[in-house]
Amino acid sequence: MEVEQFIAEWDVDSTGAKEIFVTLKNLLESLEATNLEFKARPGITYSLRGVKKTQSKWPLYVMVDVIDDDPSERWLSVCFFGDTITDPDELGDLVPGGLLGQDGHCFDADDSTMTDYLVARIKEAHANQ
Repeated sequence: MEVEQFIAEWDVDSTGAKEIFVTLKNLLESLEATNLEFKARPGITYSLRGVKKTQSKWPLYVMVDVIDDDPSERWLSVCFFGDTITDPDELGDLVPGGLLGQDGHCFDADDSTMTDYLVARIKEAHANQ
């Protein structure tokens, strides 16, 4: 399944997560030297990964997961490697081993109040790769 098909078929969005996901996907598409990878695991997650072509330390700089344990109540978990971002408002959580086996810094988003904060973190991670 490709990301565009996933978005088109996402017809129940009681949390507002779809709008945030589309905003973050569009941002990633606009960032220089970024490739997108999409991994679908229905019933678990749909994962959109931002990979900067010039990065060498990590295999990606952001992972935007749509948590799909209940398709009618999807929410986002947006994760970064801990050394690539700051969290000035302390809205995220340190997740030991939670990002491809490495320590991650993750943010849960189930409403649009997190959108601007996540956009800023993605731009920061992109600049630090």
